[in-house]
Amino acid sequence: MPEIRYDDAPGGYRPGACNIGPAEIARRRRSGWVGLGAAAVLAAGLLLVDAPAAARWLVAIPLAVGAIGFLQVRFRFCAAFGLAGVRNFGTPGTTDRVEDAAARRADRSKAVAIVLAGGAIGVAGALVLVLVPA
Repeated sequence: MPEIRYDDAPGGYRPGACNIGPAEIARRRRSGWVGLGAAAVLAAGLLLVDAPAAARWLVAIPLAVGAIGFLQVRFRFCAAFGLAGVRNFGTPGTTDRVEDAAARRADRSKAVAIVLAGGAIGVAGALVLVLVPA
């Protein structure tokens, strides 16, 4: 297996571990709060109108978005960047391509893990809402 190369600077790129800097982390934190807020508003609305259990499952979507945002903050790793094979430690909206194939594989693996974990959190939260008595 070829050696994975990464930035030596503290807080720099580490394949499968860190692919975004402070500005991008702040963006992910905002998306986490927006997703969580949307899930809370949706859940309250669904409970207020006494929505059926099938409709309550919809809360899983914004809850998963929020969870994925916060997981990206926690891991300093953008799932979308990991899947696309890019990284960014500079100005938001700009990216640098990850050239090393082994590093891209490590990034993809971490990205998939974040998306699956966020999805599981969304489904678990929705299940709680579904189980709330009508």
